Amino acid sequence: MTDLGAMLGVFERLARAGGAAIMAHYDEDCRLEDKHDASPLTAADLAADTVICAGLRAAYPDIDLVTEEQSDTHHGIKGNTRFFLIDPLDGTKEFLSRNGQFTVNIALVENAVPVAGVVFAPALGRMFLGAKGLGATETNTVGTQTISVRSAPKNRVAVASRSHRSPETDAFLAAHDISDCVSAGSSLKFCLVAAGEADIYPRFGPTMEWDTAAGQAVLEAAGGCVLSPDGTGFVYGKSAHRNGDFVAWGQRP
Repeated sequence: MTDLGAMLGVFERLARAGGAAIMAHYDEDCRLEDKHDASPLTAADLAADTVICAGLRAAYPDIDLVTEEQSDTHHGIKGNTRFFLIDPLDGTKEFLSRNGQFTVNIALVENAVPVAGVVFAPALGRMFLGAKGLGATETNTVGTQTISVRSAPKNRVAVASRSHRSPETDAFLAAHDISDCVSAGSSLKFCLVAAGEADIYPRFGPTMEWDTAAGQAVLEAAGGCVLSPDGTGFVYGKSAHRNGDFVAWGQRP
């Protein structure tokens, strides 16, 4: 049986190492090419990927690994398999624009559900950790605090993508009488809901499983949930690891 507490310690160590690899490139032009989906690839993505994947393979050689930056890891994983999902640099556009809102994401998926994860924003100094049954924490310049979703206020605040806003998102916000909406990049959106800084994060548009698994693990450990628009659970191990639309909730609807 997996010791999730010990695994979170490994996740934190590797996320910090990956963050350091990213920040070594922060002040330089390290863009290499555009990937097949037109998203940018940088030397920082590859440097963080190398550090994180080597560390996970050394610590847990029997657990399969899927990482965005290694296409040969994208096949053969089923939803009932235990596997890691890694996005070594989520929010590469934010990294290139130097706004700080990019993250390192590492998650463990068991039986199609993310059960442990770390989201680290190295430029902001915010580290979010969460695991099933263990709750969620944030470590920042002040120290380490337990975090949890807040009770639904009268006027709910949504968080939405900085780089990928869609008409469907705007329609959802209008239909749910959202009083305020703040923009954020990368998987930080899940963590703002987990920390009680926002109440809901709707996403209508393409994402990949490595974009969402760590953030979902943190949010659900903090008392929230991630659901498909029809209210069913949001699961992993899908074909090509492509996600459908989802809504991340602080309080279950």
